[in-house]
Amino acid sequence: MKHYPAEPYRIKVVETPNMLSKEERYAAIKEAGYNTFLLKSEDCYIDFLTDSGTNAMSDRQWAGMMIGDEAYAGSRNWLHLEATVKEYFGFKHVVPTHQGRGAENILSTLLIKPGTYVPGNMYFTTTRYHQEANGATFRDIIIDEAHNPEIDLPFKGNIDLNKLQALIDEVGVENIPYICLAVTVNLAGGQPVSMKNMRDVRKLCDRYGLKVFYDCTRCMENAYFIKMREDGYADKTIKEIVLEMFSYSDGATMSGKKDGLVNMGGFLAMNDDELYTRAREMVVVFEGMPSYGGMSGRDMEAFAIGIKESVQFEYIQHRVEQIAYLGDRLIAAGVPVIKPIGGHGVFLDARLFLPHLTQEQLPAQTLAAHLYMESGVRSMERGIVSGGRCKITGKNHAPKLETVRLTIPRRVYTYAHMDIAADAIISLYKNRDSIRGLKFVYEPPMLRFFNARFDYCD
Repeated sequence: MKHYPAEPYRIKVVETPNMLSKEERYAAIKEAGYNTFLLKSEDCYIDFLTDSGTNAMSDRQWAGMMIGDEAYAGSRNWLHLEATVKEYFGFKHVVPTHQGRGAENILSTLLIKPGTYVPGNMYFTTTRYHQEANGATFRDIIIDEAHNPEIDLPFKGNIDLNKLQALIDEVGVENIPYICLAVTVNLAGGQPVSMKNMRDVRKLCDRYGLKVFYDCTRCMENAYFIKMREDGYADKTIKEIVLEMFSYSDGATMSGKKDGLVNMGGFLAMNDDELYTRAREMVVVFEGMPSYGGMSGRDMEAFAIGIKESVQFEYIQHRVEQIAYLGDRLIAAGVPVIKPIGGHGVFLDARLFLPHLTQEQLPAQTLAAHLYMESGVRSMERGIVSGGRCKITGKNHAPKLETVRLTIPRRVYTYAHMDIAADAIISLYKNRDSIRGLKFVYEPPMLRFFNARFDYCD
């Protein structure tokens, strides 16, 4: 029997959640238009909507909050955060932002010109939005296996170098402002990228003078997978692996709300002096002064401490293996999930879970709504609804992966909570044939999954 590590923390403060009846949950999801984003937090018993900003901070982080320097310029907490990012990620320059999408906005605005192409290892919703809003076209260059939920590979987030080369040959180097490499790959199921693949991407890009920027939002999870799965890294520390990872990049965007273990914060980092100067000027317009970038001093202090805690092996081992525990329970019961289990959540394969629904009947949105009704567990659709529409044709993007993401907040839930979620999903799977599909009744023009409303198909 596989061993799963115990929680490497003691619980000091507890929050008592509401436990609604099934009738109350039915009413709540109907009021929310069958969109789990529109549910009230207080109506969710176990909240797996996201791991972004939902983490439990440590006693040291809370203590750091008490020494927040809320100066408008030159905050000592910014100096601490800046020094920490440089030490742990190895970049020359750091620009603070309120969260990851603030960094995406600045990077996209500064580097993208209309008519260019940004290749990446699978799209992410806000990342692609910023790229497209600035006139670029996203091109997916992840390996083909990443689009198949049944294939079990150790580094399913890798970039396909042949696809990257083909794009260079097709559009020309001058029309590729940068490569966007995510570690890990969210919509592929939290899949990691190997160190070898990062080196190979760097080598190919150096031949053409192409910039490589990482989305490093869940980089500690990626480093853990490298340590456990890639030859030559078993004896390396997480910190050492992270430093090597980013040595193959020109810069990075980060949402500190994930591996930074804080509720708000992010940064844009780079080595280029000229780009840094321009980013400092732009952060004033969109985020705030270059010494806070939309964060309070106390947030920056907690962020700096969180980065240091996130590389502790006991922490990251438990974080990843707790998710594996939930995934392993579902796999043992025959529930279709993306394999292998990723670093930040378990992704249900909604196509196989609800095979009687077409993709236009929104199986992932339907499944997320029914999981809440069944159990009070809130999850998130990651399929055709999140995919959005093509700006040119107006047709839905129809991704091969139609999933429900069960995203586990860090240091918040126990194995018992995983069991409750697993039992509910297994029960739902046994009765899946009775589940009807959904349709849009309100569709926002952009990032529609946040605010769309649905009802049952006729």
